[in-house]
Amino acid sequence: MEQGVMLQLCPLSDYLEAQLTERAPVVRWFDLDEAAQAAWLATEAESAKIVVTGGHLGCTKDLIDALPSLGLIAINGVGYDKVDVPHAQARGVAVSTTPGVLTEDVADLAVGLIIGLLRGLPAADRFVRDGRWLEEGFPLKRKVTGRRFGVVGLGHIGRATADRLAAFGPIAYHGRMPKDAPYRYEPDLHALARDSDVLVLACAATEETRGLIDGAVLGALGPEGYLVNVARGSVVDEDALVAALERGTIAGAALDVFADEPVVRAALIASDRTALAPHIASGTAETRKAMADLVLANVDALLAGAPLPTALS
Repeated sequence: MEQGVMLQLCPLSDYLEAQLTERAPVVRWFDLDEAAQAAWLATEAESAKIVVTGGHLGCTKDLIDALPSLGLIAINGVGYDKVDVPHAQARGVAVSTTPGVLTEDVADLAVGLIIGLLRGLPAADRFVRDGRWLEEGFPLKRKVTGRRFGVVGLGHIGRATADRLAAFGPIAYHGRMPKDAPYRYEPDLHALARDSDVLVLACAATEETRGLIDGAVLGALGPEGYLVNVARGSVVDEDALVAALERGTIAGAALDVFADEPVVRAALIASDRTALAPHIASGTAETRKAMADLVLANVDALLAGAPLPTALS
């Protein structure tokens, strides 16, 4: 394929940005205001061959339609819910992601969030820093070992998370169908929530899973139960979650993802029942380098007219 221009829709690592600029001219789309974007499209749209973006941002249908020569939307992440993939593919545009390389980090963070939430580590850190340890003892928290864990979505990340949690207690999981795994399959999500002390979300973000964790599921999880989300914010009905936390319907929630990130609801921030992280599940130097290399592999393949290594089918 003719080299063309790449549109970069969001900030990326220094390494990935430098490598992209070695391959083709890059337009930093997020640095342009709406007027500048419209002016560029009016004169240069034909030159855009590749869009590079993040899973949290995706690429809109309008932008896809505005780029007649677009051949690839390369997502730096595994989530593709912010791209209308059938629409893109119908226009001859491939969509690639970076699967596999971030599985271990996401699973590690899920376990870390569980321990942090049940043992109150964010509060314990503030307790020491604020000098309160000089005046009183830290309140007792909850034991992690012996808890019953429910995993929603036993794909690569869900399975890696379950394998790690198996050292702490029994595992059950929910999904569209049973998997070849040494854990109990529960076809009823509400039953899984009722039977779990900790409900971990690791499912894909799709229309089917939008708002999957609603008031009824949280009610089934109950006042001794904890919710942990390393999937996508859209999987949880945040209105229902805020209400459940405020009413004590559930014991607490650890969240790495949010419905409107980076905007986080004030009620979630203010709650003493939450542990929050800024979508850092894949946020290690090693994994971000591996993700960048997969993005580059797909870009290189498109430019060479070769099969894309991780294109969505």
